[in-house]
Amino acid sequence: MMRRVGTPQSGILALGTASHAYLEFDLRDAGAGPELVSAVAGLREPRTTMGGVNLVAGFRPALWRFVVPDDAPNAEGFDRDLVGTDGFVMPATQHDAVLWLSGSAYDVIFDTARGAIGELGRFASVAEDTSSWPYRHDLDLTAFIDGTENPTLIDAPDSVLIPDGRPGAGGTILLLQKWSHDAAAWEALSAEQQEHVIGRTKRDSVELEDRPADSHVVRTDQERFGKIFRRNMPYGSVTDHGTMFVGFSAEQGRLTSMLESMAGLKDGVRDALTLYTKPLTGAYYFVPSRNALRARIGSPV
Repeated sequence: MMRRVGTPQSGILALGTASHAYLEFDLRDAGAGPELVSAVAGLREPRTTMGGVNLVAGFRPALWRFVVPDDAPNAEGFDRDLVGTDGFVMPATQHDAVLWLSGSAYDVIFDTARGAIGELGRFASVAEDTSSWPYRHDLDLTAFIDGTENPTLIDAPDSVLIPDGRPGAGGTILLLQKWSHDAAAWEALSAEQQEHVIGRTKRDSVELEDRPADSHVVRTDQERFGKIFRRNMPYGSVTDHGTMFVGFSAEQGRLTSMLESMAGLKDGVRDALTLYTKPLTGAYYFVPSRNALRARIGSPV
């Protein structure tokens, strides 16, 4: 792994946390973008891991570009619905900023999140608030292992972080989506039918030799689209639940191409998993390096 000048936000690769919260914010005043960026940056110092909480902060790409034009990557917000085959829609619900908090226990996540909302409240209001938790260590709520194709922690920075010498170096692009599950329909399938939808075995997550073209593995093949790093987590209650998709990449195109493939935009083949899960939200955020955030502390204009 190469040494990087831009230091990434540490929570991106901090695995093993048991409690999570995702807070998405909208500006109260369109002109307060610089103040919001400065206020978010101030949350980082000196409380990067206060109380055992990792805090990852990101911004609407256009907002970061407006505030820091010389350090903005080539990225756009999720500003339009992605409409695929059969009328399938991935909704665009882009907001101005996101905080992802993760830690060992929800009480400290709860307190830290409320504190952050209070500090940012002059400039932005909470638009989305979702809490998450692990299910059987590394399973999602389909009971399949999630993140099988993730690169190792040694290799992940080269896939996730924007390289030195490019605008946004040390930062990353985050795709955040909330997907609800039709648990009754999914659980009505046999294990074999579920495996053909996913394209992997349920017990040990081995790819099927005869995986269908509409299987989730085929529609999101990272060997084809490029490596991303997923930090997905279950969310919700017993009767209303699903998956928070949390995907990081150095190139937004990898994430966009995967979504287009799932929706069947290229070849008319829709991801079979979308028959049992429904996207409720969709937003892209630029997650700057710690260096870039630190430079914005006390610099609202």
